[in-house]
Amino acid sequence: MRMSMGRVGRHLLGLAVAGLTLATGGAAFAELGQPAPWEWTLQQSGSPVMDNIVWFHNFLFVLITLITLFVLALLVVVVIKFNAKANPVPSRTTHNTLIEVAWTLVPVLILVGIAVPSFRLLFLELDVPKADLTIKATGKQWYWSYAYPDNGKFEFDSLMAQDKQPRLLGVDNEMVVPVNKVIRVQVTGADVIHAFALPAFGVKIDAIPGRLNETWFKATKTGMFYGQCSELCGKDHAFMPIAIRVVEDKEFASWIETAKKKYASGGTSTYASAAGPTQ
Repeated sequence: MRMSMGRVGRHLLGLAVAGLTLATGGAAFAELGQPAPWEWTLQQSGSPVMDNIVWFHNFLFVLITLITLFVLALLVVVVIKFNAKANPVPSRTTHNTLIEVAWTLVPVLILVGIAVPSFRLLFLELDVPKADLTIKATGKQWYWSYAYPDNGKFEFDSLMAQDKQPRLLGVDNEMVVPVNKVIRVQVTGADVIHAFALPAFGVKIDAIPGRLNETWFKATKTGMFYGQCSELCGKDHAFMPIAIRVVEDKEFASWIETAKKKYASGGTSTYASAAGPTQ
């Protein structure tokens, strides 16, 4: 039995509405710091850098939408007004100085308007402010190790936990940081190139063996925040999550004392402190 075009249209409209409902529902009920089913927006921001990334994304979205609509309008005008039926005798115009100047200057002004906030955002991401806490994150096949050089130089591994939620993101030992503090993260790799990425903090930086890269974040909300290695690093690349627990100052101080005993190590590695230069 053949389905009429009207019924096909209604089915397609129904599927579109259902998909949009699921998407908006997933975004509405998304938990802070982790992805949500059918999510089509950026994760909720948890840091000033991510606030700026969200603003820049929305700015570009509005700009490109206006440009697209303008070009579409021009195409419609051309199709309707300058077709062979409407203009049996074609125009022989070859130059228009005003239009030629406009289509040169306007794109230049648009690009300058994009470049200014773009460079400002890049500077915000790359210029690490004076840190309250330094943590060294080392990517390994296939887990992360975290060291706290400002708090006794202890170090621990963080591996994916099969029995924890969210799936593929829960770990046995989370990185713990205090809220509203500047956290400098020194990132390196022990074997191959990895990438330390936290979407809610606007953080993504390569972990390269033999090189110490730096990034930073300032968590403005308490809770759990999840990320993953974002560089294809081997067969278990998909099972290399990053979990950061953001807590109040008192809870962080208590965790530090517990961690010193739990992760006590006699290592002699040297790391940069929060106040000192990178070593």
